[in-house]
Amino acid sequence: MSDLPVSIAGVDGCKGGWIAVRADPGQTPAVRIYTAFAALVADLPSDAIVAVDMPIGLPDVTHRGARGPEGMARPLLKQRQSSVFSIPSRSAVHAETAPFTTPDEWYAAHRRASEVARRTSNPPRGISIQAFGIFPKIREIDALLIAQPQLRSRICESHPEVAFCRLNDGEPMSLPKKIKGMVNPAGMAERKALLCRCGHEADFLDQRPPRGAAADDFLDAAVMMLVAARIVRGEARPLPDPPLLDRHGIPTAIWS
Repeated sequence: MSDLPVSIAGVDGCKGGWIAVRADPGQTPAVRIYTAFAALVADLPSDAIVAVDMPIGLPDVTHRGARGPEGMARPLLKQRQSSVFSIPSRSAVHAETAPFTTPDEWYAAHRRASEVARRTSNPPRGISIQAFGIFPKIREIDALLIAQPQLRSRICESHPEVAFCRLNDGEPMSLPKKIKGMVNPAGMAERKALLCRCGHEADFLDQRPPRGAAADDFLDAAVMMLVAARIVRGEARPLPDPPLLDRHGIPTAIWS
């Protein structure tokens, strides 16, 4: 059961929208899918702390191909550092908001957004297709935090592999979570074992994830919940410390 005085939630993006692993005071964790991030936040108590695997805080111009937190996280992860995507400027993230109905439209939009990213980075740098794929979810959180500044102290960016590394005494996971886009059972087992050592119950983690989320999304949300708990206890640390602030005053840091 959660021994914390406030509700906590760990969140990851998934095919169905967002998967949240939530623990309320005195209660065991529960898992649920939300189609919109704003709906997820509205379902939580007003003092809940959320750790989410999604970039928060966007620069006007990026330097050396990253916002700042990414460049600090990669050296810590060693062989797992490819899991940290470089996120470009706010104008690049918001450049292509129309829905895509064909692969050709998707790739054309990616090329256009990459051109915006090159114009707003020094040295000029495009966008990986993986990073482009999460732009709609980045925009969801960005719009919410611009519209509701009071949420900025409660919704914190984290990253699963950085979190696993922190929980593993500063050592990154030895096995990849995925190999060529497919879930690696050995890597998943390594992460489950660590989550159990850090407070999760094996029976909870062994359940089938809700429809709309994959098994790795579920584990990522579970470790995000532990980061939220660390934030409440004052144990978590940001990269960088103190966090950067974007032009809207939104904190930019990876917490773990």
